[in-house]
Amino acid sequence: MADLWEDLDSLVKSPSSFSAKPGERGTIKPKSNFDAEDDAVKLRKAIEGLGTDEKTLIDILTHRSNAQRQLICEAYQAATGRTLLEDLEGDTDGEFKNILVALITPPATYDCHEIMRAIKGVGANCDVLIEIFASRSTEQIAALNEVYLKETEKKLIFDLKREVSGDFAKGLLLLAEGLRDGGTDVDEEKAREDAQILYNAGEKKWGTDESKFIEILCQRNIFQLRQTLVEYKTIGGNTLQESIKKEMSGDLRELLVAIVKCVKSVPIYFAERLRGSMKGAGTDEWTLNRIMVSRSEIDLLDIRAEYKKLYEHSLHSAIESDLGGSHADCVMAICGGDD
Repeated sequence: MADLWEDLDSLVKSPSSFSAKPGERGTIKPKSNFDAEDDAVKLRKAIEGLGTDEKTLIDILTHRSNAQRQLICEAYQAATGRTLLEDLEGDTDGEFKNILVALITPPATYDCHEIMRAIKGVGANCDVLIEIFASRSTEQIAALNEVYLKETEKKLIFDLKREVSGDFAKGLLLLAEGLRDGGTDVDEEKAREDAQILYNAGEKKWGTDESKFIEILCQRNIFQLRQTLVEYKTIGGNTLQESIKKEMSGDLRELLVAIVKCVKSVPIYFAERLRGSMKGAGTDEWTLNRIMVSRSEIDLLDIRAEYKKLYEHSLHSAIESDLGGSHADCVMAICGGDD
């Protein structure tokens, strides 16, 4: 696994999930000959009949794009006077309910609700905050901020400030404000300069100047950072990821490592996260559901491929052995195939 992260050859020119358009590498594609009204009728029958027809719910909701599901929701409410959300919540339960609700939620709203859930109660779930803010594009972060403001009449940044602190907060808040350069230009001289600054701020000195790492890793564009990773290894011998792990600790280390991993390969990052959600005693369904739904129209095909390389068995087989019932059927349908 380490070799995958340390291989920087051709990194700068390889495609990035940050710039992927929905549908390019996803497992879920828009359905041709789509009929929202017909789907709404079928869903109504599946819910209102004697016992819930889970197969129909899965077949329809995992074989339509999110944009098409929004049209189905509109058609369903027009036909029944009820929202599909209300009926799914009333007629299903457990993780099956949770993943169906996720599927019918617009992507920015889903991200926003996951953030809300992560900061609700005593102590924030920093794992969730790190995953979302490290892996989302500037546009996606702007969209979830807009939803948060609309639903709460507060800026997300203000609520986050109450939940996180220290250098971790400084880095997370930069990402949450959407201050990363969203461009694709690469300045090699600037990359060498940044790499030297990072080396001087970490490995070369006694004590670490975390502010330099935060400033560069949370604000430079993804392609610029890729060049910086290459330059850093040339200067220091170690990869930047290795240096961060050695020089830092706690949530800040986790955040910066996640950023570096996503700069290199978002699919590998999520393959590791999926493995972690299913490894050991008990399954982290919250993480599993979030990744499978949120990446289903972006890069889940690539995540599947990287999962197979890393762990020598398919993501589909891992899900099949770890989950059960309708929840398993739904997640496997989203996965889309056994590699």
